[in-house]
Parts: sequence; structure tokens; C-alpha cells
Amino acid sequence: MFDLLAKILVKDHKNTSDSLVRQRYGIVSGILGIICNLVLFALKLAVGILINSVAIISDAFNNLSDMGSTVVSIAGIKLSNQKPDKDHPFGHGRYEYISALVVSFIIMLVGFELLRSSFDKIISPQPAQDVNWLLIILLALSLPIKLFMFGYNKHFGKAISSAPLLATATDSRNDCIATSAVIMSAIVDGLHLLPFVIDGYVGAIVSLLIMYAGFTVAKDTIDLLLGSAPDPETVKAIRDILLETPEIMDIHDLIVHDYGPGRLFASVHAEVRDDTDIVAAHEAIDAAEKEIYSRLNCEMSIHMDPVSVNNPILDNARAAILATLKECDCPWNIHDLRMTDGAENINIIFDMMVPFNVSAEHIKEICSSIRSALTSVDSRYSVVIQIDTDFSNVIK
Repeated sequence: MFDLLAKILVKDHKNTSDSLVRQRYGIVSGILGIICNLVLFALKLAVGILINSVAIISDAFNNLSDMGSTVVSIAGIKLSNQKPDKDHPFGHGRYEYISALVVSFIIMLVGFELLRSSFDKIISPQPAQDVNWLLIILLALSLPIKLFMFGYNKHFGKAISSAPLLATATDSRNDCIATSAVIMSAIVDGLHLLPFVIDGYVGAIVSLLIMYAGFTVAKDTIDLLLGSAPDPETVKAIRDILLETPEIMDIHDLIVHDYGPGRLFASVHAEVRDDTDIVAAHEAIDAAEKEIYSRLNCEMSIHMDPVSVNNPILDNARAAILATLKECDCPWNIHDLRMTDGAENINIIFDMMVPFNVSAEHIKEICSSIRSALTSVDSRYSVVIQIDTDFSNVIK
């Protein structure tokens, strides 16, 4: 259903890597959101005033804030589509994240104001009117509209990997829950099933849901602006493409930068044999960079690291290091293994990739075990270990 909607409303809807197509998705989603939220606001406000329900009026203004938020989202998508310039060489894609952050603040502000109104009604409750089933039915009609909004926002958001649209989908789902609670309170109060009026309490719950939704959107957006860990699927795809290249033995130090939806930049160190044809290896790496851009729309910068092969000393050292890591149950990676040879002293030097959640004490213990294992192979070994951080967040 939603794919058909995209086909009808979004030109070239399957070409989601194109910035103009992404913009069309955002604008279509925004226009649909404005129309739906305007209808819901008018319907709920009328019902809330007629039956004197602060919970329903709260829910109505939630929809009004959603409409304003949609306008901000459209502006963000339009601004994010501006071309790179000398002051912003990586483009303006993060405008979309900033717009989502503004939306989250609007949601939390509206939720706070409605929470105050709900507390006023809890402190000074007014007698509830009898149930008007016609108005309840009209209010219930808002549920399919919100479910429709949840569906197309989630579908469109996944299609173009848009955090604001996915956040809007979550907000629409929460609205369905909130409206259901409001209907329940109107029925309970209207039938006088309880010795007290619950409208103010339900209104407070709805307000807290609104504030929580705003907080969640803000947290997710701030994570993106600060620089969250890269998507594991993207990391895996980059790694798979690079390791398909025969000249590349392994990779390390993969760093992915997100400058907005569809604007990924990444760098990595690729290990190649030290006896390989340097020109051929360079050509292969250039081809890998183009392949990554073609498949993932990610600008890739690859640094070549030569790896010594057919060196018995380094082969034995590598085997001892990996065996020690396995014994210690550490799925960590090593790279840039090298040596400086001498008659009385041999320096074994390498980098070890360690995840963020490892304590300094544990790292020290593992390094000590590796040094012991290597000196047992040859007492002349002096071990120099450089600790690297796993920015790709692959190692656990």
C-alpha cells in the first residue's frame, strides 16, 4: 500500500540515493502530515470543548504541535539538500538532524504546558458530562488516520534512511496509544464508573507520553550530531567490499563520518603484501573506493599499509600473539606488526585494536600476557604495543 503511495506521489521513487528523490519523499510526507494533523486538531478540539475534556484538548494541541513540527521538518529537508560550498565542503545534510532537534523541543514544550493544564484539573476537578457516544465515535475515527501516518512515515523513513521521518512514525504510534487512553477516560468519566474524575490524570499521562517522545527524538538526534557509532551493516558492507579485492589482505582503523542522510565519508587502512606490485595495488584500491561509492554512496579514503610476508620471526610472533589473545578470550585485532632486528635485542612492534568498554587494568593484563608469550619464544624480544581504539565498534 505505502509503496504504491510512494510510486504515485514521488517521482522516480526507487532511486532513493538521489538527493532530489529524498527531498521529494520528505516533502510528500510533510504535506500529508500537515493535512492529517490539521484534520485531527480540528476534530479533537471540537470534541474536547463540547464534552469539557482537558485530556482531549491536550491531545488536540499535540496534533497541532505535530503540524508545526512537520513544517520544521520540511524546511530542514530543503536546507539539507543545498550543495556543498567552501564553508561547508561536506554539504548541509546535518540541517535535517537540526530540524529534528527543533521538533523535539517543540514536542517537549507542548507536553510540559499540557501537563500543567492537567494538574490544574486534578487539583480542581469539574463534574464530567454524560457520555456522548457520537462524539466518542468521531474521536475514534482519528485512530485510523494516525495509524496511516505511522505507516507511511515508517515506510518512507526506511526507504530513505531518514531519522526525522522514523521519529515522526514513532510519535504517530504514541499518539494512537494516547488517543485510546483519552477515549477510555471519557467513557469512564461519562458513565461515572469511578468515584472520582480521571480526565486530569489521563491528561497528565498523555502529556508525559508527549514529553517522553520529544526527549527520545532529542536524544537520538543529539547522538547523530555528536557522532554516534556507525551502522554495523554499513561497516560490514565496507569490509566485505574491501576484502573482495585480492590485493587487500585485511583492514583496520575504519572510521565512518556521518554528515547527514546519504552523506557518508569513511577512511580505512588496507594491508597489502610488502612484495606486491605497488602500482597494481594502488589501482586495486582505487577500484575498491569507486565500488564502495557505487554500492553504498560513501566517499572512501584508503591508506595502504605494507605487511611483511615470508618472515619467520614475524610469523612466529604473530602466531604467539594470536594464540595468547585466544587463550585470554579476547577477540581483538592486531595490525602493523613489524620489527627492528639486532644481535642482542629484537623489537617486536604492533598495534592492538581494543573496544571502548575495556578497562585499563584489563588491557595491561593482556599486554603483560603477550609480552610473556613472546619472550618465551625468544628472550631477545622487546615488545612495543600501541593501543588503538575501535572506532567502527565492531570488536566486542
